[in-house]
Amino acid sequence: MVDLSQKIIGYDLWHLELPVTSRRDHGIGSVEGVCEVVILRLTSEDGSQGYGEASPWSVFTGTPEATYAALDRYLRPLVMGARVADRAAIMSRAAYAVAHCTEAKAALETALLDLTGRISAVPVWSLLGGKCRDTIPLSCSVANPDFAQDIDLLARLQDDGVRIVKLKTGFKDHAFDIMRLEYLAKQYPQFSVRVDYNQGLTIEDAPAQVRDVAQFNPDFIEQPVRAHQYGMMARLRQLTDVPLLADESVFGPEDMERAAREGMCDGVSVKIMKSGGITRGQTVARVAAAHGLSAYGGDMFEAGLAHLAGTHMIAATPEITLGCEFYQASYFLAEDILEEPFEIKQGHVVVPDGPGLGGRPDVAKLDHYAVSRVVGG
Repeated sequence: MVDLSQKIIGYDLWHLELPVTSRRDHGIGSVEGVCEVVILRLTSEDGSQGYGEASPWSVFTGTPEATYAALDRYLRPLVMGARVADRAAIMSRAAYAVAHCTEAKAALETALLDLTGRISAVPVWSLLGGKCRDTIPLSCSVANPDFAQDIDLLARLQDDGVRIVKLKTGFKDHAFDIMRLEYLAKQYPQFSVRVDYNQGLTIEDAPAQVRDVAQFNPDFIEQPVRAHQYGMMARLRQLTDVPLLADESVFGPEDMERAAREGMCDGVSVKIMKSGGITRGQTVARVAAAHGLSAYGGDMFEAGLAHLAGTHMIAATPEITLGCEFYQASYFLAEDILEEPFEIKQGHVVVPDGPGLGGRPDVAKLDHYAVSRVVGG
């Protein structure tokens, strides 16, 4: 018998530093050595467990220290003793219990959904409205300042059946960006190429450099300028026929409404870490679609647990049509935290059909990589 009226009696946290295989530069910052994530585990009265991951980045969404504090100090009281069935009420209170901290709220909602799915013996996508796709095309980012290493990565991607790459631009100089675009066009014409500045351009340089890049006909050009430079985003959108996508300019549904109203973009990167959870991510995509705009599934510097959450979101959201970027666990981390590898086949992420998220972390790995934790507290 499914009993969602039982209470949540366990709330455990791990702050992890996960080694990475290479440096990655984005317009607003770089990651080298390790990336940091926070893992939440909820336990119900019958011993069932649900997991969620928060994947912050200090220059984008926030710090791991703030995420950990939000989960430990401000969100814990909303959860302990609450019923598993009270997910909507818990998330409604969480929205106002601590400002911002969208990654913490994403981890909380993910863990609640995973717990509900485990108890009910159904996958998370069934709790989100049902599945509309079995696989999701995978895009992998090219972001190493040492392009020779990325050349090796491109060969591996081709062998693995990946056919979408996103070139991270704006962190070095324009000549470096053009050189890499020329290389991709010559050596890998079979790849679909996307370009992402991550706010890396100044308003003075953006118009000319965006026009140059547009000559390579990428699928889209993403977030050339700072998140708050809404007028320049709208201007850049008019300069070329290449779709302009918003990322840092759009966190939640409220931002999406503004972006559509002001003509800032042709589409949006949907990330549960910036939207504050899976259901708000779905809402972002639906607001975009209602305005005739496209959406794809972006990611932060994530481990496989967050990838699973994003996969279930996209599986249940027909409005997200441009694939996903859930490559970190397979192509960036030295070791993922899942018990079983995050599944990718022939360049596509496979949507799990098992209960909950369809995968869970290896607790021994959580303990090994933890720099702080509260387990059984």
